Amino acid sequence: MRSLSEQEIRASFVNCSKGEAKRLAVPRDLTERPWDDLDFLGWRDPGAPDRSYLVTEREDRPVGIALRFPSSQRGFLHRSMCSLCLTTHPGGGVSLMTARKTGTAGREGNSVGLYMCTDLACSLYVRGKKVPVSGTRFEESLTLQEQIARTTANLAAFLDKLYT
Repeated sequence: MRSLSEQEIRASFVNCSKGEAKRLAVPRDLTERPWDDLDFLGWRDPGAPDRSYLVTEREDRPVGIALRFPSSQRGFLHRSMCSLCLTTHPGGGVSLMTARKTGTAGREGNSVGLYMCTDLACSLYVRGKKVPVSGTRFEESLTLQEQIARTTANLAAFLDKLYT
């Protein structure tokens, strides 16, 4: 993913108003992010524990979505799998993230959801740059490039649902 400025990030949001995009908390460490290792930029809102944001490239332009998730945590012995990167996590490491749809459907309250890594570090888990709390990922026969392609395809399929 190419590096993005705060202004590009704010302008990219498709499922919230311009005012909401202007007020959301953008990470302050944008220059320090490992952009070459990211398929998308994802972060949690430090001021609103039930909100997260995700920005990716779609048709050569940044597209941002605002996400919500329940703040309730599961027990540590319970394991869940992220639908994007297929990493398993114990406890609250995976959450159902919901995004308001774009356009009229979103204004009417319609949304779509996907189980995702709560820390939104899917790109780093796939590449082995970050290790889940459980210590490992499932060993796969797919190459790293195939795993990256699967993760980006899963994200693209989720984004497609926002527009339908």
